[in-house]
Amino acid sequence: MPSSGAAAMTTTKKWSAKVTTDSTHPEKGLFNQSPTMIAKSLASKKVSPKGPASGMRMLNFYINRAGKNLSASRHAALESAKAILSEIITEKKKQTSTERKSVTKKSSSKATKKSTRKAA
Repeated sequence: MPSSGAAAMTTTKKWSAKVTTDSTHPEKGLFNQSPTMIAKSLASKKVSPKGPASGMRMLNFYINRAGKNLSASRHAALESAKAILSEIITEKKKQTSTERKSVTKKSSSKATKKSTRKAA
């Protein structure tokens, strides 16, 4: 007679085993490095061509996939890397927002100058 569902769970593959990605390209052993190195690498265009948010998703995926197999110290280091990467993402968003505002001001002032010229 079959035992409880625990035996069935060990043979069932997890959905995360099927995940393949071509959006991030971390170096082998990256997640064993220092939190600063992990964050900087995942924020780089070489590793995350779609931006640092893609690197954050990869880091979260790695932490979730490793689960209980991570030591407490390694988990803490990866959480620290997440905090650093989050700061990088926030900084980039501020830069992008400032650049957009600057472009919008320039284009609106050009439009105002053109309309003023036509009126004169």
